[in-house]
Amino acid sequence: MPHHVIFAAPFFMDATLRFLRGALRLPNVALTVVSQEPAERMPADLRNAVAGHWRVDDALDPQQLVDAAQHLEVGFGRPVSYMAALEQLQVPLAIAREVLGIDGLSSQAARNFRDKSRMKDVLRGAGVPCARHALVGSRAQAIAFIEQVGFPVVVKPPDGAGGKSTFRLDRPQDLDNWLQQYSPNPQRPSLFEEFVRGTEHSFDSVMVDGKPVWHSISRYMPSPLEVLENAWIQWCVLLPRDISGPEYDPIREAGIEANRVLGLKTGLSHMEWFRKASGDIAISEVGARPPGAQFSTLLSYAHDVDFYRAWPHLMVYREFDPPIREYAAGAAYIRGQGRGRVKRIVGIDEVQHRFGSIVVEAKLPHEGQPPSDSYEGDGYIIVRHPDTDVVQDALQQIVSTIRVELQ
Repeated sequence: MPHHVIFAAPFFMDATLRFLRGALRLPNVALTVVSQEPAERMPADLRNAVAGHWRVDDALDPQQLVDAAQHLEVGFGRPVSYMAALEQLQVPLAIAREVLGIDGLSSQAARNFRDKSRMKDVLRGAGVPCARHALVGSRAQAIAFIEQVGFPVVVKPPDGAGGKSTFRLDRPQDLDNWLQQYSPNPQRPSLFEEFVRGTEHSFDSVMVDGKPVWHSISRYMPSPLEVLENAWIQWCVLLPRDISGPEYDPIREAGIEANRVLGLKTGLSHMEWFRKASGDIAISEVGARPPGAQFSTLLSYAHDVDFYRAWPHLMVYREFDPPIREYAAGAAYIRGQGRGRVKRIVGIDEVQHRFGSIVVEAKLPHEGQPPSDSYEGDGYIIVRHPDTDVVQDALQQIVSTIRVELQ
Protein backbone atom coordinates (compact mmCIF):
# COMPACT_ATOMS: atom_id res chain seq x y z
CA MET A 1 0.00 0.00 0.00
CA PRO A 2 1.45 3.44 -0.90
CA HIS A 3 2.47 5.89 1.81
CA HIS A 4 -0.16 8.58 2.40
CA VAL A 5 1.50 12.01 2.25
CA ILE A 6 -0.40 15.28 2.76
CA PHE A 7 0.80 18.54 1.23
CA ALA A 8 -0.69 21.73 2.71
CA ALA A 9 -0.84 24.51 0.11
CA PRO A 10 -3.19 27.40 0.88
CA PHE A 11 -2.88 28.78 -2.65
CA PHE A 12 -1.54 27.25 -5.84
CA MET A 13 1.41 29.57 -6.44
CA ASP A 14 4.12 28.75 -8.98
CA ALA A 15 6.71 27.54 -6.45
CA THR A 16 4.09 25.50 -4.59
CA LEU A 17 3.08 23.78 -7.81
CA ARG A 18 6.70 22.87 -8.51
CA PHE A 19 7.02 21.21 -5.12
CA LEU A 20 3.72 19.42 -5.66
CA ARG A 21 4.95 18.06 -8.97
CA GLY A 22 8.15 16.94 -7.28
CA ALA A 23 6.21 15.14 -4.56
CA LEU A 24 4.06 13.40 -7.15
CA ARG A 25 7.20 11.82 -8.61
CA LEU A 26 8.09 10.08 -5.34
CA PRO A 27 7.83 6.28 -5.46
CA ASN A 28 5.10 4.49 -3.53
CA VAL A 29 3.32 7.68 -2.41
CA ALA A 30 -0.36 8.62 -2.48
CA LEU A 31 -0.28 12.42 -2.36
CA THR A 32 -3.28 14.38 -1.07
CA VAL A 33 -3.59 18.15 -0.90
CA VAL A 34 -5.13 20.51 1.66
CA SER A 35 -5.79 24.03 0.35
CA GLN A 36 -8.00 27.08 0.64
CA GLU A 37 -8.46 27.17 -3.11
CA PRO A 38 -10.78 24.63 -4.74
CA ALA A 39 -9.23 21.67 -6.53
CA GLU A 40 -10.52 23.09 -9.82
CA ARG A 41 -7.86 25.80 -9.61
CA MET A 42 -5.06 23.26 -9.72
CA PRO A 43 -3.53 22.72 -13.16
CA ALA A 44 -5.17 19.75 -14.84
CA ASP A 45 -2.07 17.56 -14.73
CA LEU A 46 -1.82 17.96 -10.95
CA ARG A 47 -5.56 17.68 -10.36
CA ASN A 48 -5.61 14.38 -12.21
CA ALA A 49 -2.50 13.03 -10.48
CA VAL A 50 -3.17 13.76 -6.79
CA ALA A 51 -4.91 11.02 -4.85
CA GLY A 52 -7.25 13.37 -3.01
CA HIS A 53 -8.00 16.94 -1.95
CA TRP A 54 -9.62 18.67 1.01
CA ARG A 55 -10.56 22.33 1.08
CA VAL A 56 -10.36 24.42 4.27
CA ASP A 57 -11.43 27.98 4.99
CA ASP A 58 -8.18 28.91 6.74
CA ALA A 59 -5.03 26.85 6.20
CA LEU A 60 -3.30 28.72 9.04
CA ASP A 61 -5.77 27.30 11.56
CA PRO A 62 -4.21 24.19 13.17
CA GLN A 63 -7.61 22.67 13.94
CA GLN A 64 -8.70 22.92 10.32
CA LEU A 65 -5.44 21.22 9.31
CA VAL A 66 -6.18 18.45 11.80
CA ASP A 67 -9.76 18.03 10.56
CA ALA A 68 -8.60 17.90 6.95
CA ALA A 69 -6.05 15.18 7.71
CA GLN A 70 -8.61 13.11 9.58
CA HIS A 71 -11.04 13.33 6.67
CA LEU A 72 -8.33 12.32 4.19
CA GLU A 73 -7.17 9.47 6.43
CA VAL A 74 -10.53 7.74 5.97
CA GLY A 75 -9.88 7.24 2.27
CA PHE A 76 -6.10 7.00 2.07
CA GLY A 77 -4.86 5.67 5.39
CA ARG A 78 -2.83 7.22 8.16
CA PRO A 79 -0.48 9.91 6.79
CA VAL A 80 3.24 9.36 7.25
CA SER A 81 4.10 12.97 6.41
CA TYR A 82 2.28 16.32 6.53
CA MET A 83 4.38 18.97 4.80
CA ALA A 84 4.23 22.55 3.54
CA ALA A 85 6.75 24.80 1.83
CA LEU A 86 5.16 28.08 2.97
CA GLU A 87 6.88 29.91 5.85
CA GLN A 88 3.61 31.01 7.49
CA LEU A 89 2.37 27.42 7.70
CA GLN A 90 5.25 25.99 9.71
CA VAL A 91 3.86 26.66 13.21
CA PRO A 92 0.19 25.71 12.62
CA LEU A 93 1.29 22.63 10.70
CA ALA A 94 3.67 21.58 13.49
CA ILE A 95 0.81 21.91 15.99
CA ALA A 96 -1.44 19.82 13.75
CA ARG A 97 1.22 17.11 13.36
CA GLU A 98 1.59 16.84 17.12
CA VAL A 99 -2.16 16.43 17.56
CA LEU A 100 -2.19 13.78 14.84
CA GLY A 101 0.94 11.99 16.05
CA ILE A 102 2.85 12.53 12.77
CA ASP A 103 6.64 12.93 12.83
CA GLY A 104 8.10 16.27 11.83
CA LEU A 105 9.38 19.60 13.11
CA SER A 106 8.06 20.17 16.64
CA SER A 107 5.86 23.15 17.43
CA GLN A 108 8.53 24.48 19.81
CA ALA A 109 11.18 24.33 17.10
CA ALA A 110 8.77 25.81 14.55
CA ARG A 111 8.21 28.79 16.87
CA ASN A 112 11.98 29.15 17.28
CA PHE A 113 12.30 29.55 13.52
CA ARG A 114 9.15 31.58 12.94
CA ASP A 115 9.37 34.16 15.77
CA LYS A 116 12.45 36.18 14.81
CA SER A 117 12.88 37.72 18.26
CA ARG A 118 12.65 34.33 19.95
CA MET A 119 15.03 32.95 17.31
CA LYS A 120 17.71 35.51 18.12
CA ASP A 121 17.28 34.96 21.85
CA VAL A 122 17.95 31.26 21.32
CA LEU A 123 20.92 31.92 19.03
CA ARG A 124 22.56 34.49 21.29
CA GLY A 125 21.98 32.26 24.28
CA ALA A 126 23.92 29.53 22.50
CA GLY A 127 26.73 31.86 21.48
CA VAL A 128 25.78 31.89 17.79
CA PRO A 129 26.70 35.28 16.25
CA CYS A 130 23.71 37.38 15.23
CA ALA A 131 22.67 41.02 15.15
CA ARG A 132 21.65 42.70 18.40
CA HIS A 133 17.89 42.99 18.65
CA ALA A 134 14.93 43.88 20.84
CA LEU A 135 11.20 43.23 20.74
CA VAL A 136 9.73 46.74 20.90
CA GLY A 137 6.21 47.40 22.14
CA SER A 138 6.42 51.12 22.92
CA ARG A 139 8.07 54.38 21.92
CA ALA A 140 10.26 54.29 25.03
CA GLN A 141 11.57 50.82 24.15
CA ALA A 142 12.33 51.91 20.59
CA ILE A 143 14.29 54.94 21.80
CA ALA A 144 16.14 52.87 24.41
CA PHE A 145 17.24 50.32 21.81
CA ILE A 146 18.49 53.00 19.40
CA GLU A 147 20.39 54.67 22.24
CA GLN A 148 22.10 51.33 22.80
CA VAL A 149 23.05 50.43 19.21
CA GLY A 150 22.71 53.74 17.33
CA PHE A 151 21.30 54.45 13.86
CA PRO A 152 20.59 52.90 11.43
CA VAL A 153 18.30 50.14 12.67
CA VAL A 154 16.16 47.60 10.83
CA VAL A 155 12.52 47.14 11.86
CA LYS A 156 10.45 44.11 10.91
CA PRO A 157 7.51 42.06 12.23
CA PRO A 158 8.60 39.18 14.49
CA ASP A 159 6.84 36.69 12.22
CA GLY A 160 7.76 38.27 8.91
CA ALA A 161 8.65 36.40 5.73
CA GLY A 162 10.30 37.43 2.48
CA GLY A 163 11.18 40.93 3.68
CA LYS A 164 7.55 42.02 4.05
CA SER A 165 7.01 45.18 6.16
CA THR A 166 10.75 45.62 6.71
CA PHE A 167 12.20 49.12 7.05
CA ARG A 168 15.52 50.83 7.75
CA LEU A 169 15.51 53.86 10.03
CA ASP A 170 18.53 56.11 9.52
CA ARG A 171 17.81 59.14 11.70
CA PRO A 172 15.45 60.42 14.43
CA GLN A 173 12.96 61.74 11.87
CA ASP A 174 12.67 58.28 10.35
CA LEU A 175 11.90 56.88 13.80
CA ASP A 176 9.26 59.55 14.45
CA ASN A 177 7.62 58.86 11.09
CA TRP A 178 7.63 55.12 11.70
CA LEU A 179 6.18 55.50 15.21
CA GLN A 180 3.38 57.72 13.91
CA GLN A 181 2.48 55.23 11.18
CA TYR A 182 2.81 51.94 13.05
CA SER A 183 2.63 52.82 16.76
CA PRO A 184 3.93 49.59 18.38
CA ASN A 185 2.26 48.25 21.51
CA PRO A 186 2.80 45.19 23.73
CA GLN A 187 0.08 43.30 21.84
CA ARG A 188 1.63 44.17 18.45
CA PRO A 189 5.38 44.57 18.98
CA SER A 190 8.00 45.01 16.29
CA LEU A 191 11.47 43.55 16.06
CA PHE A 192 14.28 46.13 16.09
CA GLU A 193 17.73 45.01 14.93
CA GLU A 194 21.05 46.77 14.61
CA PHE A 195 21.93 47.41 10.99
CA VAL A 196 24.81 45.12 10.05
CA ARG A 197 27.14 46.55 7.42
CA GLY A 198 28.71 44.03 5.09
CA THR A 199 27.95 41.63 2.26
CA GLU A 200 24.79 39.55 2.61
CA HIS A 201 24.65 35.85 1.84
CA SER A 202 22.47 32.80 2.33
CA PHE A 203 23.27 29.41 3.84
CA ASP A 204 20.94 26.62 2.73
CA SER A 205 21.47 23.31 4.48
CA VAL A 206 20.01 19.85 5.03
CA MET A 207 19.84 18.00 8.35
CA VAL A 208 18.94 14.31 8.65
CA ASP A 209 18.25 12.94 12.13
CA GLY A 210 20.13 15.85 13.67
CA LYS A 211 23.23 15.52 11.49
CA PRO A 212 24.31 18.04 8.81
CA VAL A 213 24.63 16.31 5.44
CA TRP A 214 24.83 19.15 2.89
CA HIS A 215 24.97 22.92 2.52
CA SER A 216 25.02 25.65 -0.10
CA ILE A 217 26.23 29.25 0.08
CA SER A 218 25.17 32.16 -2.11
CA ARG A 219 25.53 35.92 -2.23
CA TYR A 220 22.98 38.72 -2.69
CA MET A 221 23.94 41.64 -4.94
CA PRO A 222 22.89 44.03 -3.41
CA SER A 223 21.21 43.16 -0.09
CA PRO A 224 17.45 42.41 0.04
CA LEU A 225 16.85 45.40 2.32
CA GLU A 226 18.40 47.78 -0.21
CA VAL A 227 16.18 46.20 -2.85
CA LEU A 228 13.09 46.70 -0.69
CA GLU A 229 13.94 50.35 -0.13
CA ASN A 230 14.55 51.10 -3.83
CA ALA A 231 11.80 49.84 -6.12
CA TRP A 232 13.91 50.52 -9.20
CA ILE A 233 16.84 48.27 -8.27
CA GLN A 234 17.28 45.10 -10.29
CA TRP A 235 19.22 42.63 -8.20
CA CYS A 236 21.00 39.29 -8.38
CA VAL A 237 21.75 36.14 -6.44
CA LEU A 238 25.00 34.32 -7.18
CA LEU A 239 25.81 30.71 -6.27
CA PRO A 240 29.60 30.35 -6.69
CA ARG A 241 30.71 26.97 -7.94
CA ASP A 242 33.41 26.55 -5.26
CA ILE A 243 32.34 27.12 -1.66
CA SER A 244 35.00 24.92 -0.06
CA GLY A 245 37.39 27.70 0.99
CA PRO A 246 38.26 28.58 4.60
CA GLU A 247 36.52 31.95 4.24
CA TYR A 248 33.25 30.05 4.64
CA ASP A 249 34.30 28.07 7.72
CA PRO A 250 32.68 30.55 10.18
CA ILE A 251 29.23 30.27 8.58
CA ARG A 252 29.50 26.52 8.20
CA GLU A 253 30.11 26.21 11.92
CA ALA A 254 27.57 28.84 12.98
CA GLY A 255 24.91 27.73 10.49
CA ILE A 256 24.98 24.12 11.60
CA GLU A 257 24.96 25.11 15.27
CA ALA A 258 22.01 27.47 14.63
CA ASN A 259 19.96 24.66 13.11
CA ARG A 260 20.81 22.42 16.06
CA VAL A 261 19.90 24.85 18.84
CA LEU A 262 16.72 25.99 17.08
CA GLY A 263 15.58 22.38 16.92
CA LEU A 264 15.81 21.22 13.31
CA LYS A 265 16.20 17.43 13.21
CA THR A 266 15.37 16.54 9.60
CA GLY A 267 14.71 19.16 6.98
CA LEU A 268 15.98 21.90 4.67
CA SER A 269 16.63 25.35 6.12
CA HIS A 270 17.30 28.73 4.52
CA MET A 271 19.48 31.18 6.44
CA GLU A 272 20.45 34.77 5.70
CA TRP A 273 23.75 36.05 7.09
CA PHE A 274 26.26 38.89 6.79
CA ARG A 275 30.01 39.02 6.45
CA LYS A 276 31.21 42.21 8.12
CA ALA A 277 34.18 44.26 6.94
CA SER A 278 36.10 42.82 9.90
CA GLY A 279 35.55 39.32 8.54
CA ASP A 280 33.21 38.38 11.38
CA ILE A 281 29.76 37.04 10.53
CA ALA A 282 26.27 37.68 11.86
CA ILE A 283 23.19 35.58 11.22
CA SER A 284 20.11 37.57 10.27
CA GLU A 285 17.35 34.94 10.27
CA VAL A 286 16.57 31.31 9.45
CA GLY A 287 13.55 29.54 7.99
CA ALA A 288 12.92 25.81 8.45
CA ARG A 289 11.55 25.32 4.94
CA PRO A 290 12.73 25.47 1.34
CA PRO A 291 13.98 28.85 0.14
CA GLY A 292 11.86 31.11 -2.04
CA ALA A 293 12.79 33.67 -4.72
CA GLN A 294 13.85 30.95 -7.19
CA PHE A 295 16.57 29.67 -4.82
CA SER A 296 15.33 26.09 -5.17
CA THR A 297 15.54 26.53 -8.94
CA LEU A 298 19.09 27.87 -8.66
CA LEU A 299 20.11 24.99 -6.42
CA SER A 300 18.68 22.58 -8.98
CA TYR A 301 20.67 24.10 -11.84
CA ALA A 302 23.92 24.41 -9.85
CA HIS A 303 23.83 20.74 -8.81
CA ASP A 304 21.99 19.11 -11.72
CA VAL A 305 19.46 17.81 -9.17
CA ASP A 306 15.74 18.57 -8.91
CA PHE A 307 15.39 20.16 -5.47
CA TYR A 308 11.63 20.39 -5.98
CA ARG A 309 11.67 16.59 -5.76
CA ALA A 310 14.61 16.23 -3.35
CA TRP A 311 12.88 18.20 -0.59
CA PRO A 312 9.64 16.14 -0.55
CA HIS A 313 11.79 12.99 -0.69
CA LEU A 314 13.70 14.24 2.37
CA MET A 315 10.46 14.95 4.23
CA VAL A 316 8.90 11.57 3.45
CA TYR A 317 11.85 9.18 3.52
CA ARG A 318 14.32 11.12 5.74
CA GLU A 319 16.97 10.61 3.07
CA PHE A 320 19.13 13.05 1.12
CA ASP A 321 21.89 12.16 -1.32
CA PRO A 322 24.30 15.15 -1.16
CA PRO A 323 24.80 16.43 -4.73
CA ILE A 324 28.03 17.79 -6.17
CA ARG A 325 28.10 21.46 -7.21
CA GLU A 326 28.70 21.14 -10.95
CA TYR A 327 28.14 24.77 -11.94
CA ALA A 328 27.99 28.33 -10.77
CA ALA A 329 24.47 29.68 -11.15
CA GLY A 330 22.69 32.96 -10.64
CA ALA A 331 19.43 34.81 -11.06
CA ALA A 332 18.89 38.36 -12.26
CA TYR A 333 15.59 39.74 -10.91
CA ILE A 334 13.85 42.13 -13.28
CA ARG A 335 11.89 45.05 -11.80
CA GLY A 336 9.82 47.77 -13.42
CA GLN A 337 10.75 51.43 -13.29
CA GLY A 338 7.96 53.95 -12.97
CA ARG A 339 4.30 53.44 -12.12
CA GLY A 340 1.44 51.56 -13.67
CA ARG A 341 1.44 48.47 -15.87
CA VAL A 342 4.28 47.15 -17.98
CA LYS A 343 4.65 49.24 -21.13
CA ARG A 344 7.68 47.59 -22.72
CA ILE A 345 10.95 45.77 -21.99
CA VAL A 346 14.19 47.22 -23.34
CA GLY A 347 17.40 45.25 -23.83
CA ILE A 348 16.08 41.70 -24.23
CA ASP A 349 17.59 41.23 -27.71
CA GLU A 350 21.00 42.40 -26.53
CA VAL A 351 20.94 40.08 -23.53
CA GLN A 352 19.85 37.18 -25.71
CA HIS A 353 22.68 37.85 -28.16
CA ARG A 354 25.36 38.15 -25.49
CA PHE A 355 24.27 35.58 -22.90
CA GLY A 356 21.67 33.36 -24.54
CA SER A 357 24.05 30.37 -24.54
CA ILE A 358 24.19 30.29 -20.73
CA VAL A 359 20.57 31.25 -19.97
CA VAL A 360 18.78 28.15 -18.64
CA GLU A 361 15.45 29.63 -17.56
CA ALA A 362 13.63 32.94 -17.80
CA LYS A 363 10.30 34.43 -16.87
CA LEU A 364 9.80 37.87 -18.34
CA PRO A 365 6.97 40.32 -17.75
CA HIS A 366 4.52 40.87 -20.59
CA GLU A 367 2.94 44.06 -21.87
CA GLY A 368 0.02 45.18 -19.72
CA GLN A 369 1.11 43.15 -16.71
CA PRO A 370 0.63 44.93 -13.35
CA PRO A 371 3.84 45.50 -11.39
CA SER A 372 4.73 43.01 -8.69
CA ASP A 373 4.49 44.05 -5.04
CA SER A 374 7.23 41.56 -4.14
CA TYR A 375 10.95 42.20 -3.84
CA GLU A 376 11.38 39.30 -6.28
CA GLY A 377 10.29 41.67 -9.03
CA ASP A 378 8.38 41.25 -12.26
CA GLY A 379 10.50 38.47 -13.75
CA TYR A 380 13.87 36.76 -13.67
CA ILE A 381 16.64 35.36 -15.86
CA ILE A 382 18.72 32.40 -14.63
CA VAL A 383 22.19 31.65 -15.99
CA ARG A 384 24.72 28.94 -15.25
CA HIS A 385 28.28 28.12 -16.30
CA PRO A 386 31.20 26.15 -14.82
CA ASP A 387 33.12 29.42 -14.30
CA THR A 388 31.83 31.62 -11.45
CA ASP A 389 33.32 34.78 -12.98
CA VAL A 390 31.36 34.19 -16.18
CA VAL A 391 28.10 33.91 -14.25
CA GLN A 392 28.80 36.96 -12.10
CA ASP A 393 29.69 39.11 -15.09
CA ALA A 394 26.57 37.96 -16.97
CA LEU A 395 24.30 38.82 -14.04
CA GLN A 396 25.74 42.30 -13.66
CA GLN A 397 25.48 42.95 -17.39
CA ILE A 398 21.90 41.67 -17.54
CA VAL A 399 20.57 43.91 -14.75
CA SER A 400 22.34 46.93 -16.23
CA THR A 401 21.03 46.21 -19.75
CA ILE A 402 17.38 45.22 -19.29
CA ARG A 403 14.89 47.92 -18.41
CA VAL A 404 11.20 47.33 -17.72
CA GLU A 405 9.21 50.51 -18.36
CA LEU A 406 5.88 51.04 -16.62
CA GLN A 407 3.12 53.49 -17.48
